[in-house]
Amino acid sequence: MRLDARGAAEARVRWFGLWDSYFVICYLLTTGLVFTSGVPQGHRVVAIGALTLIVPWYAGLGRPLMRHRTSDRRNTVFAAGLFVLFGVAAAVDLMSAFALFALVPMLMMSLAARAAVVTAVLGNLVPVTMLWLQGGGAAGPLVLFVLLVSLLGIALSVLLGLWIKRVVRQNEEHAALIEELRQNREQVARLSHQAGISAERERLAREIHDTLAQSLISIISLVQAVDAEVDTAPAAAREHLALVGRVAKESLVEARAFVADRTPAALQESSLAQALRRQADGLTAQSGLLVRFAVEGTERPLPMAAGVVLLRAAQEAGANVRKHAEARTVDMVLRFGEGQVALRVADDGKGFATEQGEFATAEERGGSGPSGSADEDEGGGFGLRGMAARVAETGGVMSVVSERGAGTVVEVRIPLAGTVDDADVGPDAERTDAPRADTDRTDTDRAGALGKSLAGALGKGRR
Repeated sequence: MRLDARGAAEARVRWFGLWDSYFVICYLLTTGLVFTSGVPQGHRVVAIGALTLIVPWYAGLGRPLMRHRTSDRRNTVFAAGLFVLFGVAAAVDLMSAFALFALVPMLMMSLAARAAVVTAVLGNLVPVTMLWLQGGGAAGPLVLFVLLVSLLGIALSVLLGLWIKRVVRQNEEHAALIEELRQNREQVARLSHQAGISAERERLAREIHDTLAQSLISIISLVQAVDAEVDTAPAAAREHLALVGRVAKESLVEARAFVADRTPAALQESSLAQALRRQADGLTAQSGLLVRFAVEGTERPLPMAAGVVLLRAAQEAGANVRKHAEARTVDMVLRFGEGQVALRVADDGKGFATEQGEFATAEERGGSGPSGSADEDEGGGFGLRGMAARVAETGGVMSVVSERGAGTVVEVRIPLAGTVDDADVGPDAERTDAPRADTDRTDTDRAGALGKSLAGALGKGRR
């Protein structure tokens, strides 16, 4: 917009440069005609002197008024001075009437439309009036001819003046539009900057809540278990400390990933199903819950946005079960359907009373996120609100069904633009559908044992 404003200013400068050239040409032609006229030499000197005085009068007073579009008493003074100097020149030599070709535009640019037209008409009548007075009031053929020429000049002056006024008004309107557009663009840029800052803050807040905050809660629980076991079961305490270290390292990797706005570490080298299976194993190890994970349908590659949303939804749902549900078992199912992928997390915990029985995305509920959710943190955390916002960004649907004493079911369904043939399924999907390796089963068994011992230790600590 600064370039547009600068271009408009340069255009005005170029336009006035052309006008100055036109004014100089009119002055030279008129003074040349006066110099070669047949009037006495003294009259020629007076006429040329009066025409020459118009030059500094225009340069010193008129030109600044016309360039800056000012309208005050100085405009009237400038127009009156032009009229007087032209009247003196025309009174002594009628050849000075050719100066009207420069004077009329100046009058139109410096006065209001009505005043400029009246002044231009009077200026065109000056030559015929002077000729009539010099002839003693007799209306001879020359007087009639000059009168006709003056009438034609009046018509042309009015048309030229109206055209000049219209051009000036359009230029002023264009300049106002350019300035308004510049201000609007600056406002849009400022609002876009603020929106970008808010969006980035929201992203970081959700990432911190879904990764670091949940990991810190797990670390706190594990440290409490270690504190209860350090005297009675040193071996279990060391295992729990090793688990603390692993969770802390994973949290560090996640923090570096979301600060750099990269793919979550859990999805960088494995499929979504494998990442969710590890999530289920970790939940078992950290809480002692029996977490069952299954894949339904034919696994296929997913868009990264959908994978991230489902992974974060599983993390949030698992954290809510660990913090609030008081459940014994959790079923986590990843379902690949026709044109969509869904994640269902169900627990047999105490449940909670929802306001609407079923939570939907902000888009379905008219722009408001889930309210009254049981997983809100003490500090006004994100919980279901953040999960619903993530799902809404992908055009998906989230539902939460819960009743007191009947557990909770969280389901996220994300539409896919198209399906992939079975032949296109990558090796990660094949490995997920295949039976787990012996080492994976060993890790699962070890995680289950750690979870049971952790649950017992926490029970001792509470007692």
